[in-house]
Amino acid sequence: MATNELTVTTRNIGGRHLIAAAGEIDVYTSPRLREAISAAIDAGYVHLVFDLESVDFLDSTGLGVFVGALKRVRGLEGTERGSVHIVCSHDRLLNTFRLTGLDKVFRIVPSFDTIA
Repeated sequence: MATNELTVTTRNIGGRHLIAAAGEIDVYTSPRLREAISAAIDAGYVHLVFDLESVDFLDSTGLGVFVGALKRVRGLEGTERGSVHIVCSHDRLLNTFRLTGLDKVFRIVPSFDTIA
């Protein structure tokens, strides 16, 4: 995969909207991810799961996209409170969440199957 390349795929699984990213999430590619998230929320999905298992790089812009998604699904009026889970088992990315304190904000799980 070339530098600054990101693919985003989405699907619904058991009442959750899975958004899987592959490649790099940075200042150049994060708008693509943000668009997929906005489309999901605008379509009424409030339980989001971000699969980062195929993400090679994540910068602060990407983290901001996830924080924005969490704020949106928790703040939607007229809906039950939404949720965000992040599927990630890569130490490099997990360390980024730990260093920023976002590991305490997001529910980070090793696989989709472990979401309660």
